[in-house]
Amino acid sequence: MAKKVVLAYSGGLDTSIVIKWLIETYNAEVIAFCADLGQGEDLNAIKEKAVKTGASKAYVEDLRDEFVKDYIFPMLRANAIYEGTYMLGTSIARPLIAKKQIDIAIKENADAVAHGATGKGNDQVRFELTYYALKPDITVISPWREWSFDSRQSLIEYAEKHGIPVPATKEKPYSTDRNIFHISYEGGILEDPWSEPPIDMYTMMVSPEKAPDKHIYIYIHYEKGNPVGINGEFLSPVDLFERLNKLAGDNGIGRIDIVENRYVGIKSRGVYETPAGTVLHIAHRALESITLDREVLHLRDSLIPKYAELIYYGYWFSPEREMLQTAIDSIQKNVTGTVRLKLYKGNCIVVGRKSPKSLYHPELATFEAEKVYNQKDAEGFIKLNALRLKVKKILES
Repeated sequence: MAKKVVLAYSGGLDTSIVIKWLIETYNAEVIAFCADLGQGEDLNAIKEKAVKTGASKAYVEDLRDEFVKDYIFPMLRANAIYEGTYMLGTSIARPLIAKKQIDIAIKENADAVAHGATGKGNDQVRFELTYYALKPDITVISPWREWSFDSRQSLIEYAEKHGIPVPATKEKPYSTDRNIFHISYEGGILEDPWSEPPIDMYTMMVSPEKAPDKHIYIYIHYEKGNPVGINGEFLSPVDLFERLNKLAGDNGIGRIDIVENRYVGIKSRGVYETPAGTVLHIAHRALESITLDREVLHLRDSLIPKYAELIYYGYWFSPEREMLQTAIDSIQKNVTGTVRLKLYKGNCIVVGRKSPKSLYHPELATFEAEKVYNQKDAEGFIKLNALRLKVKKILES
């Protein structure tokens, strides 16, 4: 039986209930932990609420810098996109939150950790794989897999019974999760994959229809695979993200509407806004196109689906993800330079790229006369590569 529990706490309906439920069910001391990942909430108010609803202590930590430098940037260096569309904004946040929970559990000599993720989603896996990877002997409590509550209304009734303040009791049209990298919308009115999201459902960006009628140019500066500045100004990782979220968001860039395959086997419809991440992904690939060797680029690209899957499934702290990260990072040393982009009504268009490490040579690419490449050499190259095709056809005759 757990005696002291560190809870991943957001201040929403679910985790507000969890504090009281843990005290009642386990007779345990509950320590709440809220991570500032750039979600834009009043975290001091959330901290006060946790204590008022039964937590013996509440931690609030600003993790934005660590989140961008040690989690988002490595993921962007890998060009990670799950199932070709999802940029993993929720997925990449969970291992950091879980890691800090374990740090607090060790500091506070707690014997258990808990989270408010449901038993049908991916987050329960992401949290718990991290817990066990970092502290194998930890006890994990997942209230949604244990308690008898079966609806939002039953949670509200429990909150009212125990005097727990919760958000507005009217059923929300959808659920959201936000951090400095993205915001997600799921559930409710979005559960019908044929239904178009409402026009007012935008947070980090405007709709392309409402974006300015005039394009803008921006310049993204990179050093060794990481973005370091915008328009000639070098910025901290957090400042860079906030600046670029504003630029991309104002121009209607960064929304996707997808049906994804959850790790637990359920298909789920989600709408995501990732303004800065979308621009950085496009810019990074553009710079790699002139700085990476062809075979290195192709081999790395073959690894992207596996790398993205590991993040989506929750294996950030696995040896295989770390192995892939080492390989990916080893080729980023020459990904240094500047990319020029045009932003216009939901479009992010690459219009220029340059690098002191560029492998692009105009004298080789040109159609004009030159002395480096002998076009006659291509004949033997083609014939050698055609040999197996010719043999196959001869044998079939």
